[in-house]
Amino acid sequence: MMLALGMFVFMRQTLPYQSMQRSADYSWASNSRIGKRDAFQYLGEGEDKITLSGDLYPELTGGKFSMLTLYAMAEQGRAWPLISGSGWIYGMFIVSNVSETGTVFFEDGSPRKISFTLSLTRVDESLAALYGDIGKQAESLVGKAGDLLSKMGA
Repeated sequence: MMLALGMFVFMRQTLPYQSMQRSADYSWASNSRIGKRDAFQYLGEGEDKITLSGDLYPELTGGKFSMLTLYAMAEQGRAWPLISGSGWIYGMFIVSNVSETGTVFFEDGSPRKISFTLSLTRVDESLAALYGDIGKQAESLVGKAGDLLSKMGA
């Protein structure tokens, strides 16, 4: 496994990307000052984007089905957890753009090569907030399980 976006796993058999680019923006406000350089104030994190690109060869790697799965995920309008093969959690991402170009065609018109680009945008506040939410959910589940056990024992 190279990467997982929700339940979609990027690997050689599905969508093996050859390039991964990450770009993180940070917001600053500037205030003009007389006779001095502008003063800047940090406002917080801006957009965090990841772009995956590569080439598919449907005879050897994933093909149209893998691409259709990504289109379907994008059309759901949901955020998905993005996790690397080494276990690194990038956060919650939306699919902001999917593009593909088919070249070198078979007689039936299907491409032998599909070049793709997938753009993802992070939408969660922070990993700390994400873990905090998971912690609250776990506490709630433990409480509900305890209530259920006490009702069963009563």
